[in-house]
Amino acid sequence: MSAFRSHGRGHLNGPVVVIGTGLLGASIGLGLRGRGVPVFLSDPSPTNQAVAVDIGAGQPLEHLGDETPELVVVAAPPDVTADVVAKALADYPGSVVVDIASVKAAILMELRSRAVDLTRYVGTHPMAGREKSGPVAARGELFTSMPWVVCPGTESSEAAVQTARSLATDLGAVVSQFSPEEHDEAVALVSHLPQVMSSLLASRLQGTPLHALSLAGNGLRDVTRIAASDPTLWVQILGGNARKVVDILHGVREDLNRLIGTLEDPTAPGARLDLAQLISEGNAGQARIPGKHGGPPQAYAWLTVLVDDKPGQIARLLTEIGEIGVNVEDLRLDHSSGQNVGMVELSVLPNKHDHLIEALNDRGWRVLQ
Repeated sequence: MSAFRSHGRGHLNGPVVVIGTGLLGASIGLGLRGRGVPVFLSDPSPTNQAVAVDIGAGQPLEHLGDETPELVVVAAPPDVTADVVAKALADYPGSVVVDIASVKAAILMELRSRAVDLTRYVGTHPMAGREKSGPVAARGELFTSMPWVVCPGTESSEAAVQTARSLATDLGAVVSQFSPEEHDEAVALVSHLPQVMSSLLASRLQGTPLHALSLAGNGLRDVTRIAASDPTLWVQILGGNARKVVDILHGVREDLNRLIGTLEDPTAPGARLDLAQLISEGNAGQARIPGKHGGPPQAYAWLTVLVDDKPGQIARLLTEIGEIGVNVEDLRLDHSSGQNVGMVELSVLPNKHDHLIEALNDRGWRVLQ
């Protein structure tokens, strides 16, 4: 694995051309404009481009004139990214061109089949987004502290790679460098498979009676949250990375067949052990996910505080926890079914757990352990 972290010392001077003014393209424009970099925008949709201009993400491309852009950012849908990159390389022969599509190897392979200068091209992928789409949802700080993967091909020049890294660091992202193949394999597991599994689970809810769904808690909400994603976009993403996703799904199918076989006779010799092993394997995998600030995973202690469902209660709770001198490591919010209270689940360092419970009880909060 060739991944590494960088704090990048270079930065862009511009001008930068952004082709595609959806959520990510417009957010890139806003972020660069916030650093004083001149940005020029182009989009096949005049409406999207006009909205992006109106929110301050850049000027219309025709205002660029004859100036040569330092960088062209292609923020197009994955199924047309190679076409747009090839055109940008031809239209701007003195510029570095990057794309921000979520698949990398297929795009590079397509570009290699064309007579274009790949020394000036670098594939990248910012791992950031929002539930909302379009330029109206754009935020200049969208990429702050988020991963941004730079995936140069063997043809990419060092200068082009540095320019691509400068884009990410200028926007506050945490830069990693993978080969295109390594990137696609990684995102198939950590991004594309979760989307598929979330959608498959959520699809089972379509005919479920509402009185049964009223029993749903945070567990179901957590694993189905991303099932609300844009189907058109995910058709392109999964199609572009199908081979890597299929390889992982074969393994998932083996695990499902194993589980089904065990549950068909749950009292058979060894069945309970097999179920325990299956859950334990999930424990082991979950424990490998990096913890706070990307550090090693750390075990935290959880407690739940009941709060009245009215304005200001959560803010008051967090303020008092700060006064007690305890740092909140994580926070989740749920609502009690049938009662006008909320449940704030808090994680803290284990050595602060009992002290926080005692202090909150002394202040009149209702704490569940």
